[in-house]
This record gives sequence, structure tokens and C-alpha cells, in this order.
Amino acid sequence: MPLDVLGIAIVLAGIAMLALEVIHPGALLLIPGSILLVAGFLYLFFPSSLLDSWVGPLAIVLAALLATGIEIPYYRWVAPIHRPMSTTSAGLTGEEATVLVATEPNTLRGKVRVRSEVWSATSAVPIPVGTRVKVVHGEGVSLRVVPIDPPPPPPTS
Repeated sequence: MPLDVLGIAIVLAGIAMLALEVIHPGALLLIPGSILLVAGFLYLFFPSSLLDSWVGPLAIVLAALLATGIEIPYYRWVAPIHRPMSTTSAGLTGEEATVLVATEPNTLRGKVRVRSEVWSATSAVPIPVGTRVKVVHGEGVSLRVVPIDPPPPPPTS
């Protein structure tokens, strides 16, 4: 009977890994969870084939290959490919952005959003919040921007 407890524990570990993968996609638990399921079922129902013949190891290898064939498209579906985040300001020249904090000449108080990143920005003229701008230069951790759209009208009181 201790063999049954071990087999059940292996199956439960496999189920737990697959459940964790569903709850938290990207944990890379699909392959080991599948291997544990196959090994656990073989251990429970065909213990001699798992331990004493070539059938058990072959079944585990096939489970791993099948899980790999499922896992790669699954992860591409869960985490679609997107443009990489920029790590240098020089690489952003020519990109469009939106002003989040008004820019002023000769200061880095302004903030702009380029793609999904927020950068410090300066400009030759004051640019209000919400204006679409183009990055004309990047240096260090800041950007120089120029307005694309006409600035939005100031709020009326």
C-alpha cells in the first residue's frame, strides 16, 4: 500500500503544478506537471512498466514532448510579442509622445509618455499637458521634444 500513497502524491503534485500554471501563466510548470501526472498514473496502474521496462521511460519522454509542443504556443498566446522597452533615450528620436507634466525651456521638470515609458523632457517653448510631441533628441535620461499638435486651449474659468 505505500506504493499507492506515493503514486497518489505524485499525481497530486502534477495536478497542483498544472493548476498553478493556469492560475499564474508563465510559471513554466506545464512540462513538469505533465511528467508527474504520467509518472504518477504509471506508478499507480502499471508499476512494473514504469520501473522495469522501457515503456515507462518512453511514456514520460512522450509526455514531456507533448507538453513542450503545447507549452510554446500557449505561452505565445498568454504573452503576445510586443516591442521591447527602450533603455536609452537616444533610441527614442523620432517617436511620438504625450506630455504628462508641462515642459519648460531649460528645465527637466516636464514629463512625457513614449510608448509605455515616462521620461523627463525639455523643450524650446512651454508645452502644456496633453499635447502630442515628437522626440527630437535624447541624452542621458531626458528627451528634447517639439509639439506636433497645436497646444490644447487653456481651461476657461
